[in-house]
Amino acid sequence: MIQPKGQAALGFIFVTLLVDVMGFGIIIPVLPQLIAHLIHGNINQAAPYAGGLAFAYAFMQFFFSPVIGNLSDKFGRRPVLLSSLLGFGIDYLFLAFAPTVWWLFAGRIIAGITGASFTTASAYIADISTPEKRAANFGLVGVAFGIGFIIGPVIGGILGGYDTRYPFLAAAALALLNAAYGYFILPESLSKEHRRPLDIKRCSPWGSLIQLSKYKAVIGLALSLFLVYIAVQSVQSVWSFYTIEKFHWSTATIGWSLGVVGVLVAVVQGGLIRIVIPKIGQERSIWIGLLLYSIGLILFAFASKSWMMFAFLIPYCAGGIAGPALQGYMSNNVPANEQGELQGGLTGLMSLSAIFGPLLMLWSFHYFTKPNPFFQFAGAPFVIGAVLMLLSTLLAIRSFKRN
Repeated sequence: MIQPKGQAALGFIFVTLLVDVMGFGIIIPVLPQLIAHLIHGNINQAAPYAGGLAFAYAFMQFFFSPVIGNLSDKFGRRPVLLSSLLGFGIDYLFLAFAPTVWWLFAGRIIAGITGASFTTASAYIADISTPEKRAANFGLVGVAFGIGFIIGPVIGGILGGYDTRYPFLAAAALALLNAAYGYFILPESLSKEHRRPLDIKRCSPWGSLIQLSKYKAVIGLALSLFLVYIAVQSVQSVWSFYTIEKFHWSTATIGWSLGVVGVLVAVVQGGLIRIVIPKIGQERSIWIGLLLYSIGLILFAFASKSWMMFAFLIPYCAGGIAGPALQGYMSNNVPANEQGELQGGLTGLMSLSAIFGPLLMLWSFHYFTKPNPFFQFAGAPFVIGAVLMLLSTLLAIRSFKRN
């Protein structure tokens, strides 16, 4: 079990992530409209720009996340986490006051450089958790994500109904408040005896990925996780565009739908995984979760009524048991003084996938929703995501058999 001090620290990191996710969730319902406004176009035309923004953020994060992870192994998690939060605050201010779409890119570049809150938070959780409790404690990241998405998008949808800029101002305030909270309250989790010298070679984004190959039990699942990261972009990047295009949802409805996502994710990550993973094991939790993801994505693609999108969130969100099981499995195979490097490498994978994932999903949405001689199918990104999830499942099963 986690010691009382560790339990308190886990509570601190949970609140830190909660406020951070709220800030991120606030902007999602209104980002398509803001881009469309700045380019003087429609939702279909805004989609490629959204893909470009995601690319700019992920490209910078890919190169800087291993640096951030290694810095946290040398100097501790706290200072790195606070710097990251300040970067997000600056990003949201750029988004709020952007006179042209290119200002949005400047903000996303800044956020990509400093955007290591989840990387460092994952290493933080690994620091204060015993091996047998890591999977369950990694689930708290999902709980923070879920609750943040209960509150954030709903607020963003409501504020966006008044002005598309208001949610970004609210997100900036939350990020800066989060940084202040961490400065005064968040304790350091990495003891000095577990810190290690900074090795420049290990700060390379490619180097961090190569380091993952040292662990035979990790590399196969890392590839599986890479496909998962690409696949979930079909929902993360396209949800607002898809529901506006197909069902003509308002910002408020998008906000409420993401609030439902938050409730379901919180239930799965905060309760279900603590029952399912110990009962059926990490391996079964991983491939069952990936199959549920696939089912949910296929259902989204062929939904014909608005209420179906809400109903189909249930199997999709239930697939969330796979993430903590994957992280816990890999974390248990890495030494304590390399947890930051592991999480930096995994975030590097996430960033690498996020370079291509949003471009793939949003450009496929753009192509299949514009007038063309082929055919129109707004759900194409979800089908692509489902196929990638199935491939991820096969890779995971193959990895378990080899191990």
